[in-house]
Amino acid sequence: MTAQQEQKLPIIFDYHFDQSRLTSRYEFCGYELNITRDFSKNLGIPAVIWEPGRVLCQFFEKEQINFTGKKVIELGAGTGIVGILAILLGGDVTLTDEPIVLSQIQHNVSNNIPAASLHRSEVAALSWGKDNDQFPSDYDYILGSDIVYKFYEFHLLINTLLHLSNPNTIIYFSTKMRQEMGAITFHENLIPQHFNSEIVHRVSEKDINVYKITKKCSII
Repeated sequence: MTAQQEQKLPIIFDYHFDQSRLTSRYEFCGYELNITRDFSKNLGIPAVIWEPGRVLCQFFEKEQINFTGKKVIELGAGTGIVGILAILLGGDVTLTDEPIVLSQIQHNVSNNIPAASLHRSEVAALSWGKDNDQFPSDYDYILGSDIVYKFYEFHLLINTLLHLSNPNTIIYFSTKMRQEMGAITFHENLIPQHFNSEIVHRVSEKDINVYKITKKCSII
């Protein structure tokens, strides 16, 4: 990776909304994002704005990615920071996570997306490997940030990716490369069984990779 691909992660500041919520303010692609974490529901991991999510937003900015007219789905959206930016960049975006997380995502969508663009957003429950049939297979983009860390879910995640994607779908995953949590196994051993994959951005001091992944064409 070049020096241009390894930049600092932008954040303006954090400020308290109330005792059960903390809102962080970021700026990407000329948009100010106010992302609230809800601590009242004991969400745990989904109530954290993980660095790989910020790195993926940074990548969109660096590459000047435009999602206008594109059908996008985010997996494991958490706070929704990535999917919200994709909406602001023109995409028709479905942000997904477990049911308990959806109110946090919806709060952030409502607070960051202008009323005139809300019709391009959807928040929906998606449990990998279980709810696949409730979603189509015609997405232009699939997004995921820091969702590769549970060995026992890897086959479910890949099953979902196979269902949601077609050979024209571009998948962007931003992953903290934790060897002890299987990130290297997932990206270097499992994904190549069904997908083409390349590192398109890296923040070396954080050991975070952004992968561009596409489905392999079936050979009959």
